[in-house]
Amino acid sequence: MVGLYPEIEPYDRGMLDVGDGHRTYWETCGNPGGKAAVVLHGGPGSGCTEWHRRLFDPQAYRIVLFDQRGCGRSTPHVGGPDTTLEHNTTWHLVADIERLRHHLGIARWLVLGGSWGSTLALAYAERHPDRVTELILFGVTTGRRKEFDWWFRGGVAPLFPAQWERLCAAVPPDARHYDIIETYSRLLNDADLAVRERAAVEWCMWESATLAWPPLPRLAPRFTDPAYAMAFARLVTHYVRHDGWIEDDALLRGAGVLAAVPGTMVQGRLDVGAPIAWAWDLHRVWPSAQLMVVESEGHAPGPGATEALVRSTDAFVPR
Repeated sequence: MVGLYPEIEPYDRGMLDVGDGHRTYWETCGNPGGKAAVVLHGGPGSGCTEWHRRLFDPQAYRIVLFDQRGCGRSTPHVGGPDTTLEHNTTWHLVADIERLRHHLGIARWLVLGGSWGSTLALAYAERHPDRVTELILFGVTTGRRKEFDWWFRGGVAPLFPAQWERLCAAVPPDARHYDIIETYSRLLNDADLAVRERAAVEWCMWESATLAWPPLPRLAPRFTDPAYAMAFARLVTHYVRHDGWIEDDALLRGAGVLAAVPGTMVQGRLDVGAPIAWAWDLHRVWPSAQLMVVESEGHAPGPGATEALVRSTDAFVPR
């Protein structure tokens, strides 16, 4: 079985001023003269990790990672109560990716994105297809309203009845007839710190349960950091509340521009948050991409998905 590449440290890093008061953390790893690749993390709000670095052969790739606006090491961090979510949209992030490419002097690069990062990768690639050499997506999402509704407005609730009931029970009784995203967005921006913190924990309990099968009965380890959980919950509900600022079906309708872009999609058969149907819908309009199904895994990449991702990055190394 093909595993992750050995742990590596960045050879360069910095903070890029992307405007609107935001500074984006970035780092580069691997071979400075290698094939350029950029990683778009999920969430939105999860930040890049050491795991992402290890998906690439460090002798062959110049690996670029960055934390999207408001999360990770980027500033201002939306885990703080006074940090506004203004100027934090999909299209701001697409512009940030281009600024980073210019800043690093990269002409074209491979784009890898998972979960929310796959939607962002599609948005970026369709706006700048001449800058993308290949696309690698996993836990595929395409920014459609039905996808947001499925995961965050109760579509998947029949598979997680106890967890959904807990998420809804944390909402004040007088708000239970409102859209749950609107309600949690309000709670996560409440003036009372205790209200905000409880909402963040409950939201992240839901996220933790739906990442894999069987459901995780506790907070995933990354959510035990209160600042991380707050930023993640605020950003996810912010993006879902606005349907990602993407017109419904727009990324599928625009996929024709990817015809000449080689690609791979890695999808867990047991992904209940982003069902395989979303990847299949994209594959139908982007048939040149290879769809690799990992039969025994869910949304969070396990050994099978990790192997498929490493094989995909290896396959795109110039020979």
